[in-house]
Amino acid sequence: MWGSRARALLCLWEVRLAGFLGRRLLSSNATAGKSIAPQCWNCGRARGAGCGDEFFCAHCRALQPPDPTRDYFSLMNCNRSFRVDVTKLQHRYQQLQRLVHPDFFSQKSQAEKNFSEKHSTLVNDAYKTLQAPLTRGLYLLKLQGIEISEGTDPRIDSQFLVEIMEINERLADTQSEAAMEEIEATVRGDFEKAKELLTKMRYFSNIEEKIKLSKTPL
Repeated sequence: MWGSRARALLCLWEVRLAGFLGRRLLSSNATAGKSIAPQCWNCGRARGAGCGDEFFCAHCRALQPPDPTRDYFSLMNCNRSFRVDVTKLQHRYQQLQRLVHPDFFSQKSQAEKNFSEKHSTLVNDAYKTLQAPLTRGLYLLKLQGIEISEGTDPRIDSQFLVEIMEINERLADTQSEAAMEEIEATVRGDFEKAKELLTKMRYFSNIEEKIKLSKTPL
């Protein structure tokens, strides 16, 4: 019975991730160099590529406001891909927090204090989103204009929904730690099955992409 949950997960992700998982979408990085260099809010000069990964003005060293066009993958120095090196992601997170954390701007201007809070919040959100496979995948979809609502998807079979209701009922009635661990182990096993199916789907997506490319006229 539980196997149908993994199959249902695959069905949902197939609809939205087909032709996407396994691809590295670097269009934002490719076009970044074409934009006009922004001016520093403090000194008014083109701030250029200063220290701290363009967070600071190269001339007056003032902290700049967050770039609203920058996505989480670019911020965390990751390719737009479902596969992310979590260790490098953590190192990047620590590096950025050492640069922009509000504790380091207590003696700075109010503008820089505000910017540091915004940067720190953005870095936290990016790290949490890209660290977990599910939120990472959902964010990839969001970048492509596809969002999965919190409600029930009509393409999910009724048996799957019944199983989810049963799990929630068991959780509500469970008081012993042993029973809770049993439910957790069952669900964890289903996620492993879903992971295996999604991994296979990524290879088929790569083949599909190659087919599309072969059909595209030069």
